[in-house]
Amino acid sequence: MKTTVDFLKVTEMANDLVSKEQVQRSFDRYYWAKSFCEGKTTLEVACGTGQGLGYLSKVTKRFVAGDFSRDILDITQQHYGSRIDLLQLDAQQLPFADQSLDVIILFEAIYYLPNTDLFIQECRRLLKPNGKVLIATANKDLFDFNPSPYTHKYFGVLELKDIFNQYGFETEFFGNTPVGELSSIQRWTRGIKKIAVKLNLMPKTAEGKKWLKKIIFGKLVKMPGEITEGLFSSSNPISLSDQKVDREYKVIFCAATLKS
Repeated sequence: MKTTVDFLKVTEMANDLVSKEQVQRSFDRYYWAKSFCEGKTTLEVACGTGQGLGYLSKVTKRFVAGDFSRDILDITQQHYGSRIDLLQLDAQQLPFADQSLDVIILFEAIYYLPNTDLFIQECRRLLKPNGKVLIATANKDLFDFNPSPYTHKYFGVLELKDIFNQYGFETEFFGNTPVGELSSIQRWTRGIKKIAVKLNLMPKTAEGKKWLKKIIFGKLVKMPGEITEGLFSSSNPISLSDQKVDREYKVIFCAATLKS
């Protein structure tokens, strides 16, 4: 994947000022992943600054992580040192042997891939029978959805089901961060956000969005450098139907299992 995109500008970095909801969502996806990864050989692709790497490495048989951005990996390496095997890699051409992995994780990054089919083909090649791909992605089907810069394609429940089914995977879906539990100011600003997105007035970078988050979420907090058990409360994801579009949750989790 050749690109000149500076992913530092759009990645949730450790120690960045973010909303409490962003922290909650980061914790929730790794807490959800834990049960799939216990005792397994696991790879996290597009790991960013790696908030969940230490957490998952403690429960896996072997854990490897990587990111496309060398600059981001340098930050991750500074935090973890030799505790985590870190590689610079392309999700569309992964440097591992056939059937060498049990679990592949791709959180909040599938929409940055120029060719999602190549990634799923790689997952099919690398996974053992009944191996799993774990996806977390922003829900594109919300009426006020705001796409991130540099993205190629977003996937909702139906699109994820279709593309994984094409390559021999069975899928199950979960919802995280229910829209119905948003604060009153968040609910009130959804209409304004929709208009701002339509008129291309939304800030494009993580830094540029901070002032907006302060208005909507109030006081911002630092994104932890590393998730630990009990550091933040977890919110169990809710099982979703794979037969219809979901508009009740801000985040979609997908567990895709390679048929044996």
